[in-house]
Amino acid sequence: MVWDGICANGKTPLVFVDEGVKINHKVYRRDILKAVVLPWAKRHFGNVNWTFQQDSAPAHKTKKTQERCKVHFPEMITSAEWPPYSPDPNPIDYSVWSILESRACSITHKSLDSLKQSIRLEWDRLKVEDLRPIAENLNKRLRFCIAAEGRHFENN
Repeated sequence: MVWDGICANGKTPLVFVDEGVKINHKVYRRDILKAVVLPWAKRHFGNVNWTFQQDSAPAHKTKKTQERCKVHFPEMITSAEWPPYSPDPNPIDYSVWSILESRACSITHKSLDSLKQSIRLEWDRLKVEDLRPIAENLNKRLRFCIAAEGRHFENN
């Protein structure tokens, strides 16, 4: 598994989760939020107000994770506010991963290390000019999601 984050003017470091590691709320909070997101956000945003959004993965929805996010992020979209049945509004899911997959998997990889290296290379190649329109499209996609009552709306 790979975790990443984007905004209109940047991207987090990639986090590769070792094979066999189950991402529960403790691992997510320790290895992703505390170790990666918080330090990156402090450097990237400084004192600028910003909103944290995550999808409906079980580790993201736990009470302890939600509480931690409310304490450490200036604003956030809570799991109760995020549509539980539609991946469509998530910029990582609807756009970024398809870009990375098309680029990183354009050749057959003979090992997991080769695939990881290719994903890292393509992640590094993503520029703000690539990310800005993806992030700015979120409001439009949220309106579609509301019209679909939180259900899948892509290709409708």
